[in-house]
Amino acid sequence: MNCSAFPTMITPFTQDNHIDTGAVRAMCDWYAEAGCGGIFTACQSSEIFNLSVAERVLLTKTVVDRAAEIAAAHPERPKMKIVASGHVSDTFEEQVYELLAVADTGIDTLILISNRMDIANTGDDAWIADTARLMNALPQISLGVYECPYPYKRLMSDRMLSFCAQSGRFAYMKDTCCDAALMAHRCELLRGTPMQLYNASAQTLLSSMRSGAAGYCGVMCNFHPALYAWLCSHFEQEPQKAELVQAFLGTAAFTESLAYPVTAKYHLREIAGLPLDSIVTRKRPQSDLREYDIECIRAMDLLARHMEEALIDHK
Repeated sequence: MNCSAFPTMITPFTQDNHIDTGAVRAMCDWYAEAGCGGIFTACQSSEIFNLSVAERVLLTKTVVDRAAEIAAAHPERPKMKIVASGHVSDTFEEQVYELLAVADTGIDTLILISNRMDIANTGDDAWIADTARLMNALPQISLGVYECPYPYKRLMSDRMLSFCAQSGRFAYMKDTCCDAALMAHRCELLRGTPMQLYNASAQTLLSSMRSGAAGYCGVMCNFHPALYAWLCSHFEQEPQKAELVQAFLGTAAFTESLAYPVTAKYHLREIAGLPLDSIVTRKRPQSDLREYDIECIRAMDLLARHMEEALIDHK
């Protein structure tokens, strides 16, 4: 089975609070070198609820263009797939406007946020009706759905998921249920359709891929993407190593409870050495990054590098 890792991309900002496009391009290079199969940009990690439509488009277009340049320079590698959302508005008209703007950047798949349809959460029928209306207003681009936790988490019911899968329009699902048994059930529902499930939960990643999930799409690819890429590519061929890598990834991912995305920006700039102008975020103050957070991230990185050297680079 061909599984792959999709980082949920952060948005780097300059010191004066503009999108740092140079850092965006460098991050694309870093993800590609790590072996990621794609990038999910204009997502919650990108702080889309704090970005204008123009900024969501700029971020996405920068990623699309850099991914194309990487593919042209490295034809021996599979081209990274770019999926993007930017879907935050409340009204139908505003949603169509922002989704069309993101779709026009040339992405592979346009991601709908599950809590933006039937915002009042009245039931499956209303959600399906709202989704069908959106689908009719969008071009014939590949679609996906994301169970974004903000402003509230709307998990996909069997009816909702089956509607998407059987429509033939949907290719991608970012699953945030964190329930291995439910993901196995969902993979069965999706079997034989174009729609694939990507798990956001590091703790359940290996079991979900063994049940048919197509890989990982989550925040921890901003820390050690090579390990996720390796697990996605090798979990069937090297099951014993896969268990060890999974044990590390599942434990390390508890750092998600720290000051993310400040922690990710700190890691990318201070540890990975990427040229981020700042670690500023719009979602939370930089002061949330405590010395405790830094020590945890540095310790995690030390173990991650050991895992890469011991299990990946020197087979």
